[in-house]
Amino acid sequence: MKKKRKPSPPVFKEYNQDQMWLLPPSLEELISSSHLVRTVNAAINGMDLKNILKAYKGGGTSSYHPQMLLKVLIYAYTQKIYSSRTIAKALRENIHFMWLSGNNRPDFRTINRFRSTILKENIETVFAAVVELLLEKGFIKFENYFLDGTKIEANANKYSFVWGKATRKYKEKLQVKIREVLDRIDEINDTENEVYGDSDLEEMGEGIEVTAEELEKTIQKLNKTLGEKDGEENQEVKEELGKLEEDHLPRLKKYEGYERILGKRNSFSKTDHDATFMRMKEDPMKNGQLKAGYNVQIGTENQFILGYSLHQKPADTTTLIPHMKKLSKLIGRMPGNIIADAGYGSEENYAYIENQGLGNYVKYQYFHGEQRRRFKKEIFRPENLPYDPTRDEFTCPAGKILRHTEDRTRITENGYAQKIKVYHAEGCRWCRKRVVCHRSRFNRKIEINPTLEVFKKHARENLLSDTGLLLRSKRPVEVESVFGHIKQNRGYKRFLLRGIEKASTEWGLVSIAHNLFKMNLAMVK
Repeated sequence: MKKKRKPSPPVFKEYNQDQMWLLPPSLEELISSSHLVRTVNAAINGMDLKNILKAYKGGGTSSYHPQMLLKVLIYAYTQKIYSSRTIAKALRENIHFMWLSGNNRPDFRTINRFRSTILKENIETVFAAVVELLLEKGFIKFENYFLDGTKIEANANKYSFVWGKATRKYKEKLQVKIREVLDRIDEINDTENEVYGDSDLEEMGEGIEVTAEELEKTIQKLNKTLGEKDGEENQEVKEELGKLEEDHLPRLKKYEGYERILGKRNSFSKTDHDATFMRMKEDPMKNGQLKAGYNVQIGTENQFILGYSLHQKPADTTTLIPHMKKLSKLIGRMPGNIIADAGYGSEENYAYIENQGLGNYVKYQYFHGEQRRRFKKEIFRPENLPYDPTRDEFTCPAGKILRHTEDRTRITENGYAQKIKVYHAEGCRWCRKRVVCHRSRFNRKIEINPTLEVFKKHARENLLSDTGLLLRSKRPVEVESVFGHIKQNRGYKRFLLRGIEKASTEWGLVSIAHNLFKMNLAMVK
């Protein structure tokens, strides 16, 4: 009977923490030639950073070199590291950060100060340099510009909202209370001139809104006059003035301050005045939750970010023109074609695209609905009513004539004037088809924007062409995948800095990091 062989003992590689190196390896030897950190290093080394250098004053103690800090910040963003404290920790522990910084170890305050102050004025120049690098290396052609937006949460307390409608409502109620107090002061003394001199409390105007400055001057004037007189009536006046001075005036100043911050917006956050409350789509609630944030707009090509901008309005319609103007100023050129969804399809945007000589592949409302058979069967829709251009009138399915009765001018938020033509029908009261035609108690009325209809026709032709079908199929793969990569894969869903300028600096870093990350992947392949 054969003897069983004893199993061989396990064999391990040598493990000796006290092993001595004759020639210790340098950090350079430990980093592969194709590593992302080398791409970041080479890209920043090739940039002209004279504008950043000008931000430093001469004399005093030496500063960390801005080129090193810029490399560290951008590489940190490629590694999903956004906190200045975590970046400072990586500079002490991570060999890639150590190599990139030349073993410099700035603390988190230095890193954050550079990001929020020095880089704030120069981030766009750095971004433009990266885009030029992509052009030189052939990664982009600046031909097709896929535009879209997303909401990014601001660094603000979600319960710190101030609503414009509520502010106006409370201010109006306060104005009534202020007038009531002023009227009571008038009634306290029968001999008003003996107390107030020749001044009349109504000199601010009946029905005119009282400002905090006017109210404060009135209170000071009355207090000065009353201080020189005695009497029971004067004591009552002082009590009423106390209400104005201690309660009404501070509240009026607060509401006026809110209105200055709001501007044309409908809300803002007390902890970040530039942020507006917007509905976040990725929120687990069914309809999303209102949170303070910014509307981030980007344009992509080959999934590289070619331009970006931050906006305080949640709607995309008003963002296209300022975004494209910033792109032209930043990069110095315009793309060949604009591809965007229906949120950007307005007369104002179409007119701008046409004036700039750009290819219009921007959808409009009901574009997809028009392609369905059911849409054509909805005979009561204004788009499907027969139109007689010689008589400038429409005919409804019941045979009623809708005649052109008036012209209106509609002004958009950006001040753009739209010409609207209004058509009215007659004899709708006893029409049998009225129930399916319209719900108004009066005769049917439709409003037509002839200029917009012409723009929509041109856009429709482009979108339904072979080129349009190809570009439309690319849009979800282009810009939406970039947002998905940044927000989901890289975990960037909330700004760290407060204020739209600093938040824009952050998004510039995110965009630069994304572009260099993509470029490194393409070079490795």
